[in-house]
Amino acid sequence: MRITFIEPAAPGFHVYSFVKQMRLGLPLLGAILKQHGHEVKVYAESLGEVDWDEVLSSDLVGVSTTTSTAVRAYRYAQRARDAGVPVVMGGPHVTFMAREALDFCDYVIRNEGEDAIVELVEFLEGKRAISDIQGLSYRNPEGEQVDNPERALLGGLTDLPWPDLSLVVGGEKIHPTPILSSRGCPFDCEFCSVVMMFGRRVRAVDPEEVVRELKRIRPTKVFFYDDNFFISKRRGRELLALMAKEKMNFPFFAQIRVDSVCKNGKVDQELLDLMWEAGCRIVYLGLESVNPETLKEYHKEASIDDIVGGLDALHKRGIHTHGMFVFGADSDTIESLSMTADFASQNGLNSVQFLALTPLPGTRQTDMLEREGRVFTHNWSLYDGHHVVFWPKQMTPYDLQIATLDAHKRFYTGRRVFTMHPNSPRYRKHQWQGYALAHSWEHVPENRAFLRELKEYSSKQRPPVPDDPFKGSKQSSALGALGPGLETPTA
Repeated sequence: MRITFIEPAAPGFHVYSFVKQMRLGLPLLGAILKQHGHEVKVYAESLGEVDWDEVLSSDLVGVSTTTSTAVRAYRYAQRARDAGVPVVMGGPHVTFMAREALDFCDYVIRNEGEDAIVELVEFLEGKRAISDIQGLSYRNPEGEQVDNPERALLGGLTDLPWPDLSLVVGGEKIHPTPILSSRGCPFDCEFCSVVMMFGRRVRAVDPEEVVRELKRIRPTKVFFYDDNFFISKRRGRELLALMAKEKMNFPFFAQIRVDSVCKNGKVDQELLDLMWEAGCRIVYLGLESVNPETLKEYHKEASIDDIVGGLDALHKRGIHTHGMFVFGADSDTIESLSMTADFASQNGLNSVQFLALTPLPGTRQTDMLEREGRVFTHNWSLYDGHHVVFWPKQMTPYDLQIATLDAHKRFYTGRRVFTMHPNSPRYRKHQWQGYALAHSWEHVPENRAFLRELKEYSSKQRPPVPDDPFKGSKQSSALGALGPGLETPTA
């Protein structure tokens, strides 16, 4: 079969606007289907335009979407389906919103899709019954939604092929080279859908296999996509030691928890040295907040002392730090958000992102906000962390929006970016991008309109209270000019 996959780009101007990257799910599914003898092509809109002649001549179209890309993804799925091409959707958003997605596509693969996509293709070839495909949602001939039983998560990742970036149109633009070597997370952050999507049991590729792949592809720079590179410190150390032994001779970046390097006042200097020797030059840290109540609310299991000690230790070892913060917890106040912005400026972080808490489908945080009527729009295009879409507890939505914007501008000053702290050209570019986002976002016409409407909405509406019949669904009209699908997305 000729199979075409599409990953839509996120709309607007956002934290990923400067990055030539894509998620690895579609190149992985492509590699698996290629092994089964199918012809596969992958389009990532962040890398270039989609060739619709190619798409509409396919035997099957697959569209992968996160929440912020859902409206565009539905539009593309419907275009292909209207042309008579079978369409399957997957990804974190439709995993939890299958009923919505089936208005625009024929099939939805929930959670992991490596086995389900092969079985779906076998069904389309007449080799399998659709009822046998676990983790698949679809409509029967009577138009009723059918959700087949859940599929057990994969037992391991080592036997999977590596994602095949050669299948991606424009894949040569992807930089740095992405590597995903683990899935799952044992932690329990309220706002994160990773556990709901991939489970709490961590599955990982054997370190030897990771190093073998790195030696094969010979990258100039690597970004490990793992949600936490040190999800197992034992495995992390083993992988770092192998990379150092093989003298890979390229820098790599990774996401880690700050308490991996400093916990309860104890710095793991041996780990820091091993990170440096293996080539680690930038770490991305989910710090979230420096308000102790917020860290407790988010179930972060890290203290302010861990954050301070970890940042200091990384800075002394020469490893750059990118701090990621989430504004809008129930325990957050305008004062605590200001304190967090000051902390980021004063504690050696090289770059930051301050994003508004976003009620993504599938999380406990979202369930709570929806029950309380605090989510005031389901225009998924706004669910990118740059737009406030719910009522925070101790401020208005507009207050939270302004606090998030101001935090970026207070960190990314001209003095910090252009005159302070000499960095390599590689990292200086990273800071310039942060400066551009911080000082340009609100000047984009669509964002200016959003700010005006959010300000008016916040001043005229009142926050929901428990058991109040005045719920969020009645409060959505203020944002109607900003895109399709306030209550239900539309193509």
